[in-house]
Amino acid sequence: MQENHGPDSEGKPSEVNPPAPGPVAPGQRLAAVDVLRGFALLGILVLNIEFFALPKGIYFDPRIAGGFTGLDLLAWKGSYVLFLEKFMSIFSMLFGAGLVLMSSRLETAGRPVRWIYYRRLLWLLLFGLAHGYLLWYGDILYSYAVAGLLLFPLRRKSPRFLAIAGILILALGGLMQTGTGLFFEEMRRQATALEGARAAGKQLTPSQEGLLAGWAELAAQFKEPPEKAAQEIRTYRGSYGGIVRFRAPVALMMQTRAMIFLVLWRALGLMLLGMALMKSGVFSAQRTMGFYTTWAVLGYGIGLPLCGYGAATLIAHDFDFVHRFKIGGLFNHVGSVLVALAHASIVMIVVKKRRMPWLTRRLAAVGRTAL
Repeated sequence: MQENHGPDSEGKPSEVNPPAPGPVAPGQRLAAVDVLRGFALLGILVLNIEFFALPKGIYFDPRIAGGFTGLDLLAWKGSYVLFLEKFMSIFSMLFGAGLVLMSSRLETAGRPVRWIYYRRLLWLLLFGLAHGYLLWYGDILYSYAVAGLLLFPLRRKSPRFLAIAGILILALGGLMQTGTGLFFEEMRRQATALEGARAAGKQLTPSQEGLLAGWAELAAQFKEPPEKAAQEIRTYRGSYGGIVRFRAPVALMMQTRAMIFLVLWRALGLMLLGMALMKSGVFSAQRTMGFYTTWAVLGYGIGLPLCGYGAATLIAHDFDFVHRFKIGGLFNHVGSVLVALAHASIVMIVVKKRRMPWLTRRLAAVGRTAL
């Protein structure tokens, strides 16, 4: 027996996905999901090429990589507005969508969903640890595994509940980011005052000296001096052991502080949205052409200006990391979700209209390689 996922715009049956135990065979997959996942993976690669090749400080200040005029500036603006967090947002949403698909298939087949799901998360967590410490500090698999632990009890909730929960958690993540920026701003204010007092000849207390040292260390993490970036390049051109030792504290920070205060909430919110979109037929190309066209227009019409304005404010504030945390990054935090939905809508339109099969087949092949 086959499960019909609804007619397409021409009244023809869409792709089918009969439930069965074991790994999902190519013929059982929802083609739209595979195409969208492949699209997301390749979009992520566009950004990660930069992060693989250049010092880690470019995330907060791209100018440390060299020139920032002409094509360099245009490339940064284009990647920031069209790619940064957009394709990762799609991929995060598809993680939640995958839980909906997997649980539905396994429950229909009478298999234990909980055990299989948590076993897969354990493997994902182990892959993330290995990836972060042995290959690249920017690993996301570890954070996905942690966020995924919180998803399972919500798998049977309605699309409305999941969408509202996802939006609220995304908002919480934005508030935490702003709170971090306000804390940094106050810390900088106090450090500036203490530096002025010391310059005027005032003797500082040990706690005040500690605050100054803490601020200097924090500022160096987000706005790397040229000599620190040069040292990072030399390290990565050295031995593998030296690279692992250099990477370890960065990976630890990414999997603790960065995950708790930034990554976890965004990933979890997007996964919940993905579950809602999968349950409502958005990611399986079941909705009407008008639905996808509307979301593409709204997503690009609102999201792109927000992201573009955010990029402009970062440049205007000299890539000040305090400004980025407090407000500058929030424009992309919100706008990237809208642009991601617009990107996904375009992919669904292409799938529904059966256009460019030479491209969608290749995207689907890439999508089937994802962990």
